[in-house]
Amino acid sequence: MLEFIEFTTEETVLIYRAVLLWMENQTTPLKQPIVFELEGINVQPGTGTFLFLLALLAYIVVLLGNGVVICVIMTDRNLHRPMFVIICHLMVCDLLGATMVLPRLMMNLLMGIKKIAYIPAIAQAFCAHTYGAAMLTILSVMAYDRYIAVCEPLRYLSIMTSARLHCCCTLAWIVALLLISVLFSFHMNVPLCGRTINQLYCSNRDILNLACIPTPISDIYGLAMTWSLSTVTFILIAFSYIRILSVAIKQGRTDTSLRIKAFQTCAPHIVVYVLFQIASLIVIVSYRFPSLSQNIKKFFSILIFIIPPIMNPIVYGLVSKDLRVSFIKHFSNRLTTLPSRAVAGVIR
Repeated sequence: MLEFIEFTTEETVLIYRAVLLWMENQTTPLKQPIVFELEGINVQPGTGTFLFLLALLAYIVVLLGNGVVICVIMTDRNLHRPMFVIICHLMVCDLLGATMVLPRLMMNLLMGIKKIAYIPAIAQAFCAHTYGAAMLTILSVMAYDRYIAVCEPLRYLSIMTSARLHCCCTLAWIVALLLISVLFSFHMNVPLCGRTINQLYCSNRDILNLACIPTPISDIYGLAMTWSLSTVTFILIAFSYIRILSVAIKQGRTDTSLRIKAFQTCAPHIVVYVLFQIASLIVIVSYRFPSLSQNIKKFFSILIFIIPPIMNPIVYGLVSKDLRVSFIKHFSNRLTTLPSRAVAGVIR
């Protein structure tokens, strides 16, 4: 006696999409110009505008928060110190990640634009992966800077010179760009047989999933690169802050203010690193639960481009007294100059 399996509506839709993707990948290789189609979020009629406003609000907060921090650091000479220069690089990294994902998502939600050409798709995927790699390398440089500042305070200025600071920051970007460039070099001469990307944004794996042939070398390199970069940066950051905490505890026995200052200096960096790892972990764990809907998985996949860029300026603005004082000073100066300019304009 035959037994029939009953599927829910959502499961039926997922099976139907999987069959379509499989049939699409069995076709002949596509020729340029290739145009992909992002599936995006399946929204109910009338909710697209609301979701668009939420994405717009998040993007405005990212632009204002990170932009203000960058402007304050660049205009205030008192903040031209290694720690704040590295923070500036971190803010640029935040802007890169959010700008590569959120504007395209807003176009999808408001106007239903889901198509993306091959070159913009590769550029978006490249920048998205560079954002993740650069975030880890820049946080490693930040941990090294704090290690020297706390563990070698008398030699800090001689060790962390301007030349070494810029070399470390440049090296962080070069390492990230080099690793991601090698990853995307596997796209060369790979024939694609599909156009549909089941995500909100393009990534290396999503594009190669449309390849007509297996790409084992890219898979192996991607896993090895991700594991190596995450492990090496974790070891460097963990070693630096363990040493910092041990030195702060030892010296804090005689000078409590020194221990408090060390904790206040390192706390924001640890918080930023933990936030980034939590956002990454949410993305990874969400794909391990088949019961979750596709919309929830897609929403979790963009949290890494939203949570850290929004929280990072807030964390540094609240914890760093120098940055907070400089911002208040610049803001108050602007408020006092506006009335004087208005009066001058009336007189003229």
